[in-house]
Amino acid sequence: MQILKILGVLLVLVFVGADNAPAAEKCPFVGDQQLANAMPSFKWSLISNQDGRGCIFRNQRNDTLMLSVFRNPTPDRAKELYATFVKTLGERMSTAPAPGIGDETQAGATAPSAQRPEASSVTLSGEYIVSISLYPSARSVEEALVKPLTEIARHSIGQVSASSERFGGCEWLTADDAEGFLDRSSLTIQRTGANSCLVFDGASNTMMVAITQTSRATQAMMMASSSGCQRVPLPEFGKEAYGEHSCKSGNANAASIYVWKNGKQAWILFAPTKPHPESGSVERLKAVASRVYSKL
Repeated sequence: MQILKILGVLLVLVFVGADNAPAAEKCPFVGDQQLANAMPSFKWSLISNQDGRGCIFRNQRNDTLMLSVFRNPTPDRAKELYATFVKTLGERMSTAPAPGIGDETQAGATAPSAQRPEASSVTLSGEYIVSISLYPSARSVEEALVKPLTEIARHSIGQVSASSERFGGCEWLTADDAEGFLDRSSLTIQRTGANSCLVFDGASNTMMVAITQTSRATQAMMMASSSGCQRVPLPEFGKEAYGEHSCKSGNANAASIYVWKNGKQAWILFAPTKPHPESGSVERLKAVASRVYSKL
């Protein structure tokens, strides 16, 4: 499902700047003591509260624990997304039910030979999904880590109402922005935080805006890197702004625009599930970027 891929990309985008997050923040879904009780051999530090969408922790071994909360417009939509999560998880590892957590929970760990070691759980509860993943820094995952992850899920699923996700309104995107890109008759507008929004249609074609505080070093690194996409300078948004399309990896149908203003980066993304008339250009996407740029 395209929406799952886009949410994953958004989480990675926010993680890039996670080291600059205030250390005094608290995760609204799981407390320090609950983490300590579930994993007493680790000392976790919160490095990013994802604006009510989840939390990212790091421990003394430099392992990463990522907790994400996905709210859906209806329980039926949540069941569909949960099924996609479980299918995707099963492609990476062996999973098994973890009874007594939400409506349904699946959890597992990758094999010792896995290229990217991971232990994960995914839980469905009404219109919410909680996904928790542990990524060791330089070793394989022990099967014993699955149980503490499900304990963290048990605590988190009771706090999902703290999520900032809501539907039907967004300060960065409107239904009019989707004109010519998405099917207007089946649009869902989802605010995924104060600085990020999604609009997607029944076919899971997606438009997204994500705003992040970005250092000059990160900006320079992005501009110097080769993404495997056709890059187009966009001087109307500043000398450093650019667009990308026709990528050789990932979603080759996607088109993106990156702009910077007042110390913030705005990423405007159109990601159709199939080739689209706007796939090979950013010309029409510039109108959406212009409206976002004016609000930065």
